[in-house]
Amino acid sequence: MLPYQNLHQAEAALGRELTIAEKLWLNYSANKPDYLLHYHNILFLILFYSIVPLPYMFIELSRSKRIDKHKIQSKIKNSFQDMLKCYKDVVQTFIVVVGPLQVSSYPFIKLIGIRTSLSLPSGGEMFWQLLVYFLIEDYTGYWVHRLLHSNGGYEKIHHVHHEYSAPMGFAGPYAHWSEILILGMPAFLGPAVVPGHITTYWLWFVLRQIEAIETHSGYDFSWSPTRFIPFYGGARYHDYHHYVGRHSQSNFASVFTYCDYLYGTDKGYRYHKSIHRKVPL
Repeated sequence: MLPYQNLHQAEAALGRELTIAEKLWLNYSANKPDYLLHYHNILFLILFYSIVPLPYMFIELSRSKRIDKHKIQSKIKNSFQDMLKCYKDVVQTFIVVVGPLQVSSYPFIKLIGIRTSLSLPSGGEMFWQLLVYFLIEDYTGYWVHRLLHSNGGYEKIHHVHHEYSAPMGFAGPYAHWSEILILGMPAFLGPAVVPGHITTYWLWFVLRQIEAIETHSGYDFSWSPTRFIPFYGGARYHDYHHYVGRHSQSNFASVFTYCDYLYGTDKGYRYHKSIHRKVPL
């Protein structure tokens, strides 16, 4: 909770006029306790998970031949019932598993120094912190993902996520409840190493959610702005991992491709591209 009763007190304490964004933040958060602001995270996860996959859903259900050429595994069509079941299962996991995790993790968030105070972080500060979060989560998540493809990890946990051999947007966070907890640790590691403002913390989890939805969308659009991100894997890269399925020892990276390249776990994908460059999966 902010220690200011009004705008005048806040500007007097900071010794300057507040920006428009800071005024909005003051009006919104001044009377809200920090733990309540922290709990916003689960609401944002459910909200963006409910909205972002909708365009992919409408595209797939439309069966448009003009757009179908962008579908990676073009012979497999997911029905509305498939999507609805996946959505219900994920939201249930969010409420039953992620919700309590958010509540119980509040002391840890305070301990590492996630702040709610003024001033707000600059655009540059948020960019570099988010980049660090992505890099840390990507590297640690790579090794966790490889571990989940071991015999015990796959049969007991990770096989749930691979129920969709041709993934769709709603299947991004679809997984065994324990996998949600396990993969949550790499996601929390970045903010723990480089703590910032809670708005950066919110944005990090929203962006990570959107990225997971995009890479599981099943569509590879040539106009996607993510194509301009260096070393970004994208939908086609991760789709191959699902296509191979149980025995996949390729494309473990969640966001970038450098770990797969450095540790040689993209050889199967590169071979597939060289042999079947013009043949869809």
